[in-house]
Amino acid sequence: MPVGGKICDGVEGAGTRKTENCLICGESLLYAETSGQFTCTLCGNLDHGHIRCPQGHFICEACHNRDALMGIEDILFATRSKDPFEIAELAMNAPGLPMLGCQHAYIAGGSLMAALRNEGSRGVGDLQIREVLTRTLTQAHGGYCGLTGVCGIAPAVGAVFSILTGAKCGTDEPQHITMEAVIRVSRAIAALPGPSCCKAYVRAALAAAVDYLRERLDIQLPWGERAVCTFPERHPHGCPGESCPSFGPVNPDDRQEGHS
Repeated sequence: MPVGGKICDGVEGAGTRKTENCLICGESLLYAETSGQFTCTLCGNLDHGHIRCPQGHFICEACHNRDALMGIEDILFATRSKDPFEIAELAMNAPGLPMLGCQHAYIAGGSLMAALRNEGSRGVGDLQIREVLTRTLTQAHGGYCGLTGVCGIAPAVGAVFSILTGAKCGTDEPQHITMEAVIRVSRAIAALPGPSCCKAYVRAALAAAVDYLRERLDIQLPWGERAVCTFPERHPHGCPGESCPSFGPVNPDDRQEGHS
């Protein structure tokens, strides 16, 4: 399972983690249709999972996310940018971040909320950024984009809208706004070409979210220059190339209407 950073001291084969495929050895991963119970190679705990290495390596969800999340949080709490796209690209280029993985759900929701904190109109602070990350933890799980059709990025963005509107069970309009945001993000992700790419998902989700913030809540976040992806060679399942909106030079005419 891809994870960034250093393998814990004392683990057999300790050293620099891989950022594509298996964290331990770099072998292509196996994606099962039914869950199994495995022992985590890093912490030794038993966990259920669908993704493992053919060499017998398995990384539990907690170990999979821990080191990368620390780096993502450092960026989210330190940045003063009002542009969620800029924040997300900075986080996605952090050393050791895996090419694929639910760390990208934290990047999407966290970057959006950090931008809202810096924009200042809704009184968002570090506490709200932390709350987005906490809520995302409960619904972003590795491989579930394919297993259930729900990418963890969608509920991460939903958490942002829920916090902004005060949505919770039993509310009317706030919950409707939050669910609509999740629907729009999911639709934007589903429209992308395959194989699935977490980094493309982050960009598409933020575009949908920024549009809906303007439309529904009259929050104006900047729309910076769209990034040209630098990760095609790292995609373990094969980059779709020119069919991906992030691939190649950006045509200014392709930018969505209403953004400057």
